[in-house]
Amino acid sequence: MTPQRQLVLDAVSELGHATPEAVCTRVQETAPAVNITTVYRTLDLLEQLGVVKHTHLGHGAPTYATSEHEHVHLVCHHCGRVDEIEADALDDLAAALRRSHGFRLDATHVALSGACRDCADRADAELAEEVAP
Repeated sequence: MTPQRQLVLDAVSELGHATPEAVCTRVQETAPAVNITTVYRTLDLLEQLGVVKHTHLGHGAPTYATSEHEHVHLVCHHCGRVDEIEADALDDLAAALRRSHGFRLDATHVALSGACRDCADRADAELAEEVAP
C-alpha cells in the first residue's frame, strides 16, 4: 500500500459516502500533488481488492464507501435525500430471486430510487387538493 493509496482509503473511511472528487479534495489537503486520475485509479484498485465498494446514488458520479459499510440506499428522486436501511431488509426479495431465477442478490451494493416520506406526503396532499371539490 503506497502512501497515496493509503490517503485515498483514509479519505473514503473518513467521509463515509464520497465521490471521487470529494476524496480527491480530502487527499489534496495532505498531498496537493495527487490528482483526480490517481484517485480514480486507486479507487478502482481498492474495489478490485474488495476494500471499497461503489454505488450509484443518482445521475452523478458514483459514491464510494469501505466494504464493511453495508446497507441499502434509499434515494429520493424529488429532493435528493439519501436514507440507509439494513441490507437484510431485502432478504425476502433475495430469496425470491434465488428461487425463481437462481440469482444471488448483493444487497450491499444497491440504491433504490423513489420518494422519501416528506416528498411522498407532499405529493399525496397535492393530489388530495386536486381531487377535493
